Amino acid sequence: MDGLDGEIDCVDEARLVRLVDRFYAAVRADDMIGPLFNDTIHDWPDHLGKLAAFWSSLMLGSGRYKGMPMAAHLRHRDRITPAMFDRWLSLWREATEAEMPPAVAVSMQAKAGRIAENFKLALGSRALANIR
Repeated sequence: MDGLDGEIDCVDEARLVRLVDRFYAAVRADDMIGPLFNDTIHDWPDHLGKLAAFWSSLMLGSGRYKGMPMAAHLRHRDRITPAMFDRWLSLWREATEAEMPPAVAVSMQAKAGRIAENFKLALGSRALANIR
């Protein structure tokens, strides 16, 4: 068992879409990370669809996500700071707690934490400095 105690059964695509929409509404309005997102994302409906597919793949095993998120973030490494990841995670925690059952929220927060750590490591890597 994955520790979700059946709570994952009430998570579906529609609920993930609501979560992603809520979260990115907060991101876009945030004083710290909003400007970066608003400057770099030109088609919000498309981006939100990709993110819903990403979380569907992670949480429901749908396999819908086909992107390369690390490459997209590496293009903006000169503007991304470690504090931005902390803010991103704080907003994610608020959104998941509001939209998901407790065990699912905790699972999604843990996954996001690992993603943030991987991104921080990659963005700080001198070996990846020339990737754009």
